[in-house]
Amino acid sequence: MTMETAVRQVVKPFREVDGELLRLNFHVGQSRAWQSAARIVAMLAGSQGGKTCFAPHWMYREIERCGEGDYLAGTATFPLLNLKMLQEYRLVFCDLLNWGEYKESDHAVWSRDKKSRLIFFSATNPESIESATAKAAHLDEAGQKQFSQETWDAVNRRLAIHRGRILITTTLYTLGWLKSEVYDRAKAGDKSIEVIQFPSTANPAYPVEEYERARTMMPPWKFAMFSRGEYATPAGLVYDSFEAGACVLDRFPIPKEWPVYVGHDFGTANPAALFVALSPVGEFVVFAEYAPGAGHSADEHVREWQRITSGLNVMARVGGSHQEEETRQLYNAHGWHILEPRQRSVQEQVLRVIGQHRVNKIKVFRDCRHYLDEKQSFSYALDEKYQPTDKFDDEQRYHLMAAERYLHTYFTPETAISRPASKPVAYGVRMGKK
Repeated sequence: MTMETAVRQVVKPFREVDGELLRLNFHVGQSRAWQSAARIVAMLAGSQGGKTCFAPHWMYREIERCGEGDYLAGTATFPLLNLKMLQEYRLVFCDLLNWGEYKESDHAVWSRDKKSRLIFFSATNPESIESATAKAAHLDEAGQKQFSQETWDAVNRRLAIHRGRILITTTLYTLGWLKSEVYDRAKAGDKSIEVIQFPSTANPAYPVEEYERARTMMPPWKFAMFSRGEYATPAGLVYDSFEAGACVLDRFPIPKEWPVYVGHDFGTANPAALFVALSPVGEFVVFAEYAPGAGHSADEHVREWQRITSGLNVMARVGGSHQEEETRQLYNAHGWHILEPRQRSVQEQVLRVIGQHRVNKIKVFRDCRHYLDEKQSFSYALDEKYQPTDKFDDEQRYHLMAAERYLHTYFTPETAISRPASKPVAYGVRMGKK
């Protein structure tokens, strides 16, 4: 027997069944999450660190604590749901604890007494939970790009009445809303959020050799995020010179004498507008964002833009591609004159914005949440060696970034300047009898 085999044999499994008793052997990271009393518990951890298997037990305890009603469990995509998370929940709720029965037609596990249900959903289809009034939620792989700010907002709406708790379990893939809405708020002192970070090796079953192999094969940023559960600046992030600590501001009234500019991205389903004021020292302050979704007329859009800019000194409005002149003329007819961008090349437009960030000239109000989400996740696609290509990754979903780059074709950046543990515990629960 090798030393490695001997070590593996003494590692206790996560779940142990002793007669009718189900014992859970938590590692340090899982123990901290279990003991946390925070409203939002975010387990940001290395791959295979023991996140998804932990979640059904956390959810079962929430159901025992909060009583009958609806509960939510969602992940980034339906393939991910079927591959891992759903299997874990069915094992715990249907097989081990005999709490309920899974109904595929409902995408839910119903309790035996039919008074409670655990609803499964995908972040790519958040509409499926809009009718629920839930008491707790688990969000798996919320760090993936497919898990949008809109889905995060939808989950919080469903929990509002009961002030339900949220468990987030994810590997880190990019920045975006998870960092600005959860991680950064916790680090700034928000006591309602607890962030728990641990590497893959916190899981005693994870081979240390694989961890070290990943260290040698992955670029440092990817190893930090995928294996250590720590934020780093991903390769290919378009606006990597944007510094949230220096550029995100608390809201203040925009002085009436400051000139205001508006950037627009057209579209029937996802129209967007960005409202920017130019300060006396030449800083662009993003003070409002507009992304209402589908179902609004041109007249309704214009009325809302006029409301946002009421009393302010609007100097110019810019937006759309060269081919979208008809849409510009539509808004012109409603009294909202929009200019065509001066540069047609997307790359050239993006370079204008990058230039402004490098001289720290773009500021943004903290409550422009969708802008911050897009800013910190807009990336170039990577090749097989994790190197950025010339192609933007999923460009069509970054509507506020498009509005911003259109606007900045009318401004020239200045010359760039330099910038300045707790112990593991075991937990036992009586299993349900079949």
